[in-house]
Amino acid sequence: MNIAAYTNYIVPALIAIIIVSGFVKKVDIFNEFIEGAGESLKVGIGILPALIALMTAIGMFKASGALDALTGVLSPAASLLGFPPEALPLALIRPISGSGALATFETVLSGVSPDSFAGRVASVMMGASETTFYTVAVYYGATKVTKTRHTIAACLTSDISAFIFSALSVNLLM
Repeated sequence: MNIAAYTNYIVPALIAIIIVSGFVKKVDIFNEFIEGAGESLKVGIGILPALIALMTAIGMFKASGALDALTGVLSPAASLLGFPPEALPLALIRPISGSGALATFETVLSGVSPDSFAGRVASVMMGASETTFYTVAVYYGATKVTKTRHTIAACLTSDISAFIFSALSVNLLM
């Protein structure tokens, strides 16, 4: 039997382990589950305003044409650096929104072949970068932290590195 056949049993096994350990420790599993779900709902409601503001800003950014204008301005520099201009909109959206990045990624792949340089760079970028502002909004909103200090700068530096090295690594391995 190969490893893929065992993966079907991982989640049920984890659930069984949780239930058995709850019985062994004499914990009321159902009440703990309900309490945890209630706390999660409170956190979700607490971060909802930040998420709505972020999604609204992304929609306005794309609908205003600012994404296309910024892509047009940055394309010559990106080409000069060996970064495919077709993947530039993804590099601009990825730090802001995961769902927006996924839609942009689909647009990139439908415009060029997934096996093309731009398609491969976009694929590596999706796996090597993070939705910085979304993640910071969710985690800092959930923990009620208001000062991000160096978090945004460090995360954006990481994202820029991921974009640069995605193009370099695809170029080296292609």
